[in-house]
Amino acid sequence: MLNLERLRTLDALARHGSVSGAADGLHVTTSAVSQQLSKLEREVGQQLLAKNGRGVRLTDAGQLLAEHAARILSQVELAQSDIEAHRGRVVGEVRIAAFPTAARGLFPTALRALRAQHPELRARTSELEPERGIRDVMRGDADLAIVLDWNNKRMPVPGGLARAHLLDDSADVALPVDHPLADRAEVDLVDFAGDDWVSWPEGEFCHDWLMFTLRSQGIEPRIAHLAGEHHTQLALIAAGLGVCVTPRLGRGPVPEGVVLVPVRQRVRRHIHAVWRTDADRRPSIRAAVEALREAGRTAGD
Repeated sequence: MLNLERLRTLDALARHGSVSGAADGLHVTTSAVSQQLSKLEREVGQQLLAKNGRGVRLTDAGQLLAEHAARILSQVELAQSDIEAHRGRVVGEVRIAAFPTAARGLFPTALRALRAQHPELRARTSELEPERGIRDVMRGDADLAIVLDWNNKRMPVPGGLARAHLLDDSADVALPVDHPLADRAEVDLVDFAGDDWVSWPEGEFCHDWLMFTLRSQGIEPRIAHLAGEHHTQLALIAAGLGVCVTPRLGRGPVPEGVVLVPVRQRVRRHIHAVWRTDADRRPSIRAAVEALREAGRTAGD
């Protein structure tokens, strides 16, 4: 009889690619992972792992069993979902990942409502950029992730995930108070063709969106500064070091020396929650999505 926890360990190794990655994903020690995999090899009577430099790789038998393990664990998730749905109670734990401004703008209201309405449900949260959040949901390291699209650039969502719209979030341009356009009621992005820009770090979806959007309007952006936190971006703007696009969700206090001007052709982010379709019937997922959607109604514009 194959042991489910050992199959879960093998699945984690296959998904994360290393013993240390599997240990992090399962919240156990690397020694515990190695012990579970050694026991699994003895159970099946075949070598599942082979050395690969300083790490390990799956053998053909290991890869075959890992593929079966993924299907078995998916069926277990479906069974748990059906049992939870049949019981109808919102209990247990739900793990939610969100990018920073969504975490700041939605979590306090949504988690307070979940605690009041479903005291037997424990929510665990983390801040992750959308791509990492999706990856963690696919791996089973998170139950829900809050992700985003921009109105002119979609974020791809892999098959096997369901999603629900939470809110639309408008963005403004942040300018230094002494910028020539600071007194405008509205601006167009092309008005800043000659300005320095403050952007998100390279490789992040929002940075790619900014580059795509400006270039599509004939602007080759002059990116002067990169900062992941919106508060850091606004501090740079207050110092007169450029302009930036700043969404409204989770924005918080705007520092002195910064003026926010709406964009004439509105720039919007579409905020979604995503989760595995095999967990779709879990009452805890449904309750968390509804709490996030309700928080979005009060946070949206």
